[in-house]
Amino acid sequence: MNESAKRIPPVALTIAGSDSGGGAGIQADLKTFHAFGVFGTTAITAVTVQNTLGVRGVHAIPLDIVRAQIDTVAEDLQPAACKTGMLATREIVNEVARAIRANMLPNYVMDPVMVATSGDRLLDQDAEAALLSELVPLATCVTPNIDEAARLTGRPVRTTEDMKAAAEFLVRAGARAALLKGGHLESERVTDVLFDGRSMNVWTHDRIQTRNTHGTGCTLSAALAAGLAHGRSLEHAVADALDFVHRALLTAPPLGRGRGPVNHFTRPLQGD
Repeated sequence: MNESAKRIPPVALTIAGSDSGGGAGIQADLKTFHAFGVFGTTAITAVTVQNTLGVRGVHAIPLDIVRAQIDTVAEDLQPAACKTGMLATREIVNEVARAIRANMLPNYVMDPVMVATSGDRLLDQDAEAALLSELVPLATCVTPNIDEAARLTGRPVRTTEDMKAAAEFLVRAGARAALLKGGHLESERVTDVLFDGRSMNVWTHDRIQTRNTHGTGCTLSAALAAGLAHGRSLEHAVADALDFVHRALLTAPPLGRGRGPVNHFTRPLQGD
């Protein structure tokens, strides 16, 4: 056996829903972890019936099974980072928060998944407040798009300055940092904002005209968690994740008849 085969990869845990179409959720997270050289583990919170055209059904996993998945992975494989995506219900949000605290899971990236790219709701409305009160204070980084940020903060987010204000709000709410994604802003250039309680970092790039945007949020948060699992600084991990998603959008395969997936075969700039 050669030395590269013996190298033990870092472990990351994704706590999220399953996407039968393979472009988002658990499936996107595992593909992204693999691209970054991270061993992916899972706790499935819901099974969705979906493809690139939309979500046709959601089945939430029983609370005891969600919790048992997290505890079982944590006690044996000891993830170096974790992330959450679709959590479906207020009860699951609360149980996941308890599990993260009980297992002291490090480098927690919170992707507050509320609505699918197709517009279908993936989180019960009464669970939104629980995201803010229970999970945001545990997060190393929260990664909302502008619509999710508006729901979390109770304020409109329509400009870059609004994004900065929302990021500051989420840090005051307990997150170590907040990455506001500007892909939904109506502008020729896309702006992403990271606030870590001390400094505000801003990334901008030309907007990519593509219908293949399904799973971008999942992919970004998984890439960020992977970078943290490798021990990179938050700013370094965010920069790598943004670059990975940008190139995955540029080379997205023409799959499906709706909002297709990004290219998870993209290789990160930083080899692992």
